[in-house]
Amino acid sequence: MAEELALFDEDEKPNIVGKVSAIFFQNATNFFKVLLVKVTEANFDWHEDEIVVTGSFGEIKEEETYQFFGKLVTHPKYGQQFQAENYQLNKPTTKEGLIAYLSSDHFAGIGKKTAEKIVTTLGTDAINKILQDSSVLTPLGLNQKKITALVTELSENNGMDQIIIGLNGYGFGSQLAYSIYERYQQDTLKIITENPYQLVADIAGIGFKKADNIAAKQGFAADAPERIQAAILQEITELAQTNGDTYTTAEPLLTASLRLLEESRHQSIDPEAIAQQLVELANQGKIVGEENRIYLKSLYNAEWQIAEHLLKLEKKQDPISYPGRDLDKEIRRIEKLFGIQYGDSQIATIKKALTNRVFLLTGGPGTGKTTIINAIVTLFGELNGLSLDQADYKDKPFPVLLAAPTGRAAKRMSETTDLPASTIHRLLGLNGRETNPDVATKDLEGGLLIIDEMSMVDTYLFRLLIHAVPSTMQVILVGDKDQLPSVGPGQVFYDLLTSGVLPANELTEIYRQDDQSSIIPLAHAIKEGKLPTDFSENKVDRSFIACNAYQVDSVISQVVTRAKTKGFTTKDIQVLAPMYRGAAGINKLNIDVQKILNPITKNHKKEVSFRDQTFRIGDKVLHLVNSPEQNVFNGDIGEVVSIQYAKDKGNEDKTDKMTIQFDATEVTYGRNDWSKLTLAFCTSIHKAQGSEFTMVILPMVHQYQRMLQRNLLYTAVTRAEKLLILVGEKQAFLDSVAHESINRKTTLAKRLEVTFEGTEVPYAKADLIKDHSTDYQHEVPTDQSEPVKAKLPQAKAPETDYHLTPQLVASGQIDPMIGMNDVTPQMFMNN
Repeated sequence: MAEELALFDEDEKPNIVGKVSAIFFQNATNFFKVLLVKVTEANFDWHEDEIVVTGSFGEIKEEETYQFFGKLVTHPKYGQQFQAENYQLNKPTTKEGLIAYLSSDHFAGIGKKTAEKIVTTLGTDAINKILQDSSVLTPLGLNQKKITALVTELSENNGMDQIIIGLNGYGFGSQLAYSIYERYQQDTLKIITENPYQLVADIAGIGFKKADNIAAKQGFAADAPERIQAAILQEITELAQTNGDTYTTAEPLLTASLRLLEESRHQSIDPEAIAQQLVELANQGKIVGEENRIYLKSLYNAEWQIAEHLLKLEKKQDPISYPGRDLDKEIRRIEKLFGIQYGDSQIATIKKALTNRVFLLTGGPGTGKTTIINAIVTLFGELNGLSLDQADYKDKPFPVLLAAPTGRAAKRMSETTDLPASTIHRLLGLNGRETNPDVATKDLEGGLLIIDEMSMVDTYLFRLLIHAVPSTMQVILVGDKDQLPSVGPGQVFYDLLTSGVLPANELTEIYRQDDQSSIIPLAHAIKEGKLPTDFSENKVDRSFIACNAYQVDSVISQVVTRAKTKGFTTKDIQVLAPMYRGAAGINKLNIDVQKILNPITKNHKKEVSFRDQTFRIGDKVLHLVNSPEQNVFNGDIGEVVSIQYAKDKGNEDKTDKMTIQFDATEVTYGRNDWSKLTLAFCTSIHKAQGSEFTMVILPMVHQYQRMLQRNLLYTAVTRAEKLLILVGEKQAFLDSVAHESINRKTTLAKRLEVTFEGTEVPYAKADLIKDHSTDYQHEVPTDQSEPVKAKLPQAKAPETDYHLTPQLVASGQIDPMIGMNDVTPQMFMNN
């Protein structure tokens, strides 16, 4: 089976045969292993008794003999190793060898006589015959116990191994092979053989071209429906992820799909075939058409479900009131407690937040959002007779839940409120790597939920969050509407505010400002679309250094060197830049700043290299993915506190390791996990969102042309807590301020308006919203005689001799979802 699946000729590749004498290392989260093999034969020049073999393997057993195919490589630290691209259990091929194998200790109850009987009857291909159909053993007269034991052992020895061998043959690395096997289990090879394009939809990290390469070798035609559908789905997903939109239109989707299909195989495709498969995907419920918009089903569902859940929270419960309590007096008492005086707008905001089921709070830096959150939390506890002492809730849920999209933002929340806060992913029990948008989450418990940095929350995450909120819980969503929108699709916070259906307040008066502060006024000027007249003048907390793109690295190096001599630490200084590549890009600046803040010295020599980066003890590093099992999340910044080489005494894993100290935890990473880390002396502005730093150094030059946008500059400036050093071309800053980013293509605001205004939602009759404890219970009406029709444009072409073409779809003359007039949106949501 392995030979049939392999996509290369194993006999022509370097290979060795040997017995596994030790497993030096194995990664529990993928199939990567490091083996010590006692060599019995090799088809290349090798004269040593043993060799280290690395690669992706299934259940490798010590003292078993395997054949490994791959290449001899020289590791810079460990010397020569054999890098296996594939392998196979070296099963005996002679009658005598097979009898000896089947009568060995591996197969309990199978003695030499039984083994001889099996081989005499079934021949030297006995193992494959038994695995294909165990009934071939029936004529041998073996008892059922022996048959079961034999088949079980053979399956365990060959099942996963054959799958991993097959995946290796297709060229999948350890992590992808593990992800594929985890998703499909025993059906892995069957699914890949029948429709490799399914990998694109199901497995993160596998794109269309990888699947298409496999499919081409399996004989899938260039115009195969599966191929065209996979290209369309990849492109609609790509458009959503790249642009942040929740829908697209026919013309860009068809154009991008055609380009992908033709570039992948260099064969022309009939555009009409793409239009036909677009319709077929709609018939299958994988995409949804509405007017001239085309959605991924998951994003279409998410927008409607967000609207309905918010309606349920805001409208389905009795209004909140506090009989016998005077809120104005209570607020004055809180003022005395905190030693502050709230402004009129702040008082109005506090009262509104406490008396509504869902409340939106927005405002720029210095407008007092944190102050308001503290007042709301304190008053909520007192008005509801609740203690906010964590020790009082050992056996029951804490009444106030605080969360934010990133670990650093959650930490700031906790520090300012003195209450526990977590990431949204951790709150919901998510690992951040879910591919299913309808993944199950933990139901939330408590009385009040406050989410900060809401501008960072995308459509998928907010749908999961709001779905987990019980109808008895109050929800307050806090953010700055002028910051960058989420990395993922949607502009949830912006749409919630602009829909106007939920109670909201915007704080505009600046409170956090001493007489000499200039950073906050600068941020508000940028938000209003201008730079202050004193932009180029040096201030106590802000300065501007003019230079071009090729001088940026030199200027920043001088600034960082001077800051270091003045006592600023690595943790204090943060360089932010919009792009990774180029003379003023993040990659270049990271190396330059590392040389200054953490240079290699006689007493500081320990370092490791990985993917064009060098890591040293003391380096600032950024975590790039969510790892809730280790309490580390995307965007968390830590410090390298230890490096262990494989050869170091006491290193039992025999692999290089780095230990990183984050705010909340310490995590050790083997080399296979270093892809989760990058240097963080300079980070992207997106990655810095939700964080604040003592000193921010911000370059802005025309080399970043496509990134010069107002919300990007505004977000970067508001990361500076005490000092802001602006570097680059003044015109680039002016262009950023002038270039207001285009709103994303979303329809959440429209969904909210329709749902809250009581207009009949197209699928309302088909959806029964039960109590939160029973989750969503969807029910399709049995009487479909009068379904509510989606409002789709009618075809303008003649009904006779009708052909659907991309030109007609793109021009709007024909709706791409033609033929779906009687299908309601809710039917898609229920499938």
